[in-house]
Amino acid sequence: MALTGRFVALVALGAVPIVLFGRTAPEALGVLGWWLGVVLALGLLDLTLAASPRSVSLERGLPGRVRLGESATSRLALTNTGRRTLHGVVRDAWQPSAGAGNNRTPVTIPPGERRLVSLTLTPFRRGERRALHVTVRSFGPLGLWARQATLDAPGRIRVLPPFASAKHLPSRLTRLKELDGRTSLLVRGQGTEFDSLREYVRGDDVRSIDWRATARRNDVMVRTWRPERDRRVVIVIDTGRTSAARVDTEPRLDTAFEAALLLAALASRAGDRVDVLAWDRRVRGRVHGAQGAELLSRMVDAMALIEPELIEVDWAAVPGQVRALTSQRALVVLLTSIDAAGATSGLLSVLPELTRRHTVLVASVTDPAVAEAVGERGNREAVYRAAAAERALLDIGRVSAAIRQLGADVVTGSPAALPPALADRYIALKAAGRL
Repeated sequence: MALTGRFVALVALGAVPIVLFGRTAPEALGVLGWWLGVVLALGLLDLTLAASPRSVSLERGLPGRVRLGESATSRLALTNTGRRTLHGVVRDAWQPSAGAGNNRTPVTIPPGERRLVSLTLTPFRRGERRALHVTVRSFGPLGLWARQATLDAPGRIRVLPPFASAKHLPSRLTRLKELDGRTSLLVRGQGTEFDSLREYVRGDDVRSIDWRATARRNDVMVRTWRPERDRRVVIVIDTGRTSAARVDTEPRLDTAFEAALLLAALASRAGDRVDVLAWDRRVRGRVHGAQGAELLSRMVDAMALIEPELIEVDWAAVPGQVRALTSQRALVVLLTSIDAAGATSGLLSVLPELTRRHTVLVASVTDPAVAEAVGERGNREAVYRAAAAERALLDIGRVSAAIRQLGADVVTGSPAALPPALADRYIALKAAGRL
């Protein structure tokens, strides 16, 4: 049962004659008691005439998935199986992070009829957003009291990573086509594969001229080259405690997901096989053996449910995890944090083992606020902040130098810059014939 504002106003109305006509205390109490009795009787009558909210049956319709930042529509079908018209309000109890906004909807449902309640969801967190119950409040004809019931109507929607870095994919694919010999610009790198012959045009590298073919055809012919295909790319995403830190407007882990999705889409289109591992001390997510559209679909599904774990990463187990994914030489991309030398000791200890068998690339997001703080020296507080920022940049530089000395490469960038920077480094490795 619930009381409405109309009932409260009606109770307060009984005090108006007492104030206006100045009754004595016994008279005032008598008038007020009489008035309360009348109002309570009206409330009980109203409650008796209200339709039962438990006579409503529910059916929920939801899309299975939605990208973070996009909107989806939740549809709730309510059928009145009772004998009275239901005048009420329906509250669909979604989690706050589902972005349901105003989730209270007035409805009027005659007996035996159905009404559809639509609710726009705009989630602002990844993962599964859930709704367990629906609350139906049924008002009587006077609108004084209401009958209320909470009904089970489970529903869930999976919120996927936004993949905003997909906007960088067309330009990188164009550069891959240039590497692949499908445009007039040819780039030959060590270890690339012969593709085909074509006629010489001005600007071609004379070292690409095939003299035997030239003699046979009586025209200058050049060889075109393409990067080697069917290589292995293993992406290892650090889901430990450092991935929970927010840089700019998002956690480090979300930036790592964006970079991994862009690299996977690019490598898959280049003909390479991509495996993804989310790891701290156990496997949080794994995508193995998928290609093309299936690869990205499985990646975003796995990433949607992964949250940072406030534990240290077990780097010693990473080489074994990579061996479990592939026994071939591969490009191993480690998406982690290299901000502090002490926190990266585990990473540095396993790099020699990885670099002996694989090409290793360490990618880390940097905080643009740190670079901005270096140049701010306006007051004493700013000077201290600039000194701390300088120290942080020096730590990153020392760790990057140590990684390079151990045979790996390093890519750093802000949350917006890291995904395209990692894609560019992959293309550079292709052009150099290192993949």
